[in-house]
Amino acid sequence: MSAPRIEALGDCAALIHCGDAIDADVNAQALAIARALIDANLPGITDIAPAYASVCVRYDPCAWIGADAQSPFARLAARLGALVENAQPVAPIDAGLIEIPVSYGGESGPDLDDVATQAGLMREAVIDLHCGTEYRVAMLGFTPGFAYLLGLPEVLRMPRRATPRTRVPAGSVAIGGAQTGVYPRETPGGWHLIGRTEFNLFDPGRDPPALLAPGMRVRFMAI
Repeated sequence: MSAPRIEALGDCAALIHCGDAIDADVNAQALAIARALIDANLPGITDIAPAYASVCVRYDPCAWIGADAQSPFARLAARLGALVENAQPVAPIDAGLIEIPVSYGGESGPDLDDVATQAGLMREAVIDLHCGTEYRVAMLGFTPGFAYLLGLPEVLRMPRRATPRTRVPAGSVAIGGAQTGVYPRETPGGWHLIGRTEFNLFDPGRDPPALLAPGMRVRFMAI
């Protein structure tokens, strides 16, 4: 992996690049950097958002104005650089293993048979593979509470649907590319739907609202 680089993202955010691909090691580095920044509790930081291969740091420029001619970004970037250099990969968040019960196939998973055909497997084998893997939350995105999960077996990785659906039911468990995930609410979507869960992945009244967080471990359980 190349050394992370820091660039300005507008006048009140910085973006720390760790790589350019969906890769477990690169993602682990991004999560480690995010954890190091959270622990550092730097002044004026309003949000720290890790992604697959980067970390976005939002800040109040007024908190980084000094007596010299340095810009707030340059002053912040110097502090970030030292933290990034010393960040160590972290183990998955110590929250135990989140098990998500899933009803596979039928109306709950209308694309299960198509996935099995594309993978050259029986539908039962697809379910066994999907349930038999421990996944890690790489990041949250797309819609509140949507967790992108890394670890999908190679044989189940396939292109997204040629025609996205305009409505995907909340709780739908899906496969898209090298990822799997659960739609927390009804939205459009282009992933292959293989099952559905009754788990509530996002509740604005809960603290925190999202059930899953970057670094957590996840396993699916057929019901």
